[in-house]
Amino acid sequence: MLRAPTFSRPVAVLLCLAGVAAQPMAAGTADHGLARLLAAYPDQLAAIEGNTLVWRDGTRMELDDGKGPKPFEAWLEDPDIEDMLAIPYPAGDLTAPPQKNIDPGRGRNAHFFDKMYGDCRKGEVAKNLVEIAWLPGKTHQRLKVTKVNGVDERLTAISRELGLLPAKFDSFLIPAAGTTNCRVIAGTDRPSAHGYGIALDIALKHAHYWRWPKTGPSKALAYKNEIPMEIVRIFEQHGFIWGGKWYHYDTMHFEYRPELIAPAP
Repeated sequence: MLRAPTFSRPVAVLLCLAGVAAQPMAAGTADHGLARLLAAYPDQLAAIEGNTLVWRDGTRMELDDGKGPKPFEAWLEDPDIEDMLAIPYPAGDLTAPPQKNIDPGRGRNAHFFDKMYGDCRKGEVAKNLVEIAWLPGKTHQRLKVTKVNGVDERLTAISRELGLLPAKFDSFLIPAAGTTNCRVIAGTDRPSAHGYGIALDIALKHAHYWRWPKTGPSKALAYKNEIPMEIVRIFEQHGFIWGGKWYHYDTMHFEYRPELIAPAP
């Protein structure tokens, strides 16, 4: 009797989101995502035990909620921890617009991030916020970001490297459009990454956002971007993903998500 092929759960989630027929792929792909998760946050995470993520303070969280591959809206609204890792983030230069509903990093498990950085609505994020200088050789702007996981140090390094770019890039970087803000994502009741102090918006005058064009519900999004890849590369080298690599694009947005970025070959 012929048996249907089986797939690792993150692969199945990805295929469900993309709306394509499932195809087999190498075993161990899911394990690589979990290994990156542990490697990304060594000060916070201790181990994976079966279906459990173990934090260094002894907290235990379920990785897979048992609901199986989710359609896109369910994945976005209520992802478990494995769901967050299901869509690979394509580090490097963008060669083509993202395919439909491929939004690596846009699905966030609020329980995980509240534990990691605190719930801003309860005042838990504020105690870890620090100010950094943004492009100090070119502007006097200061930004508030979290010091958890060294995000402040990483953004300081990014600022230093961006400051070495030629002056033609300044209009994309000065002023920065915003960092920490305890709010929900526009059009939703989901917490924004900005509420955790791990996100930065740039280049408001050059930005494009999927909600801005007047597009009918059944029409494909018309991808637009002006942000240079020279800027994107610097952010990615320090563990930040870019919203310009989402089908639901947000080209001004960067957030610290090192668990999604595979080490350079």
